[in-house]
Amino acid sequence: MPINLESFLLALEREVASYHTPVVDLIAVQTRDPFKVLVATILSARTKDETTSKASRRLFNEAPDIHALAGLSEEKIRKLIHPVGFFKNKANYLSRLPDALKPHDYKVPAELDELLKLPGVGRKTANLVLSVAFDKPAICVDTHVHRIMNIWGFVNTKNPESTEKALQKILPVKYWKKINSILVAFGQERCKPVRPQCDRCLFEQDCPNIRKSEGQRS
Repeated sequence: MPINLESFLLALEREVASYHTPVVDLIAVQTRDPFKVLVATILSARTKDETTSKASRRLFNEAPDIHALAGLSEEKIRKLIHPVGFFKNKANYLSRLPDALKPHDYKVPAELDELLKLPGVGRKTANLVLSVAFDKPAICVDTHVHRIMNIWGFVNTKNPESTEKALQKILPVKYWKKINSILVAFGQERCKPVRPQCDRCLFEQDCPNIRKSEGQRS
C-alpha cells in the first residue's frame, strides 16, 4: 500500500529530530533577523553546513547588519567567507546587497517577487527567507527536497521549481515551512545521493527506489 505523503513527513519529522540540524535552522533558532537569515542562506548554497556556520560567524562579527556590511569591501567579504562554495560570486552578491536594499529602507523585503530581485537570490533562497525569517507559508525546494520527493513518486518533476509548484497542490500547508528542514536533515544523514544508508532507514522496506539505492552502496 503506497505511503501517504503526510504520514511520510510525520514519521520523518520524528525521525530527524535527533539528526544534525541544517545551519540555516540553527541560525533561525538564534535569531529571526531577516538580514542574517538571508546572508546565511546565500552562503549555504553548494557548501557544507560546518563551513557555512564558520563563515557566517566570521562575517557577522564584522558586519552584524546591512549598514556594517556596506562598509566592507568586496575583497574583505571574500576573505571573511572563504572557503564557502563559489565564494567570489557570493562576495560580489553581498557587496551589492546594501544598494539593492536601499529602495526597501535597507530592510529585507517580505515578498517573494522583491526577494527575487536581490543579487544571488533564487526561489530556494527567497522561500527559505520567507518561511524562516518571516514565518510565512512558503515551500523551499533544494536538491534534497526535489530528489526525495521524486524518489518516492510524490511528484514527477524535472527541476526544483516544478517540484515547488507540484507540492503546492498536494502538500498540507502546515508542512510548507517544515518540509525543507525535514528532508534536508534526512537527505544529509540517511537518504544521501551517494552511498545512502538504506539499511538504517525507517522506510527501507517501503522505498520504491530501494534497488537503485542498494546499487549505490559500497
